[in-house]
Amino acid sequence: MRRFKTIAVLAATMGLAAFSASAQAEGEQVIQVPGFADFLAVDGKTVWTTNKGRVEQWSRKGKLAEVAVAHPCGAMVIANESLWVANCADGTLNRIDIHTGKLAATIPTGIPKLTGGAEMMVAAGAGSIWMATDVKGVIARVDPATNSVVASVTVDPGTSYVVSGYGSIWAVALGQQSIQRIDPATNTVTKRTLLGKAPGFLAAGEGAIWVQEQGDGTVARVDPATGEVTGRVKVGDNLKWGDIDTGAGKVWLRTTDDQLFAAIDVKTMTVVSRLGKPAGSGALRWTKSGVWTTAHDEHTLTWWPKKSLKPEPAK
Repeated sequence: MRRFKTIAVLAATMGLAAFSASAQAEGEQVIQVPGFADFLAVDGKTVWTTNKGRVEQWSRKGKLAEVAVAHPCGAMVIANESLWVANCADGTLNRIDIHTGKLAATIPTGIPKLTGGAEMMVAAGAGSIWMATDVKGVIARVDPATNSVVASVTVDPGTSYVVSGYGSIWAVALGQQSIQRIDPATNTVTKRTLLGKAPGFLAAGEGAIWVQEQGDGTVARVDPATGEVTGRVKVGDNLKWGDIDTGAGKVWLRTTDDQLFAAIDVKTMTVVSRLGKPAGSGALRWTKSGVWTTAHDEHTLTWWPKKSLKPEPAK
């Protein structure tokens, strides 16, 4: 691990990224992060973010740790006391000890050479770590006990988005416009469902699997039991280069256009909040205490406390 300096450049502004007078009063906290802060993984009261040539751990008081990773790519996941990060520079899965902030293992997995704007996700479920490894259509299953690939699952070509939920692994292929349900007991695809245009990031929670249909500007609700699409919510003209998470009865969306992020009520299937000013692409993660967002073009990491997330009339 590199030596690092704690950065405590905290901007508690009342006007930047403001979305209402009440939210300004509650005060979102904007933290300046040099480089290209992007994907997020929540670790207690702290958060890990990818950056250029490294991953970093931040709290609301500043940077806590920095670990060299040549080209961290895609959404990360925390499991088995570790942060799991895909490294597109050498085609490996990097395991970082979240307690020591040190690289614990480098696992040769391969990384798919993606096209068409597709991105990566690493997932944790069924006692394993899952990630796409070949653009021809392969997902690797990694055993944390041995830090090795123990199974490979054949999936649609171009599959790269992966999440775990409701006893299955769910994988999306942007080009094939498909979501696939993988049974971890057999390491095989048991259901394949067509989606809308350019599906991407997905999340499991609040009773369903939720998928960004980036080209259509919609979020699809997939029933975990049947694997079928049971509803859609129109959010905007598109949902490109965003992010998605679930919590507190809502689906949370980091958007590129119209607002910084939005919230969908899972019961009414309607957009109930549109928060912050557009700030280009970035990531989002929900917690019980609030929401973290990044805006890599503006070099910021922002903490939105729970009180600032009160529903506002949707535009």
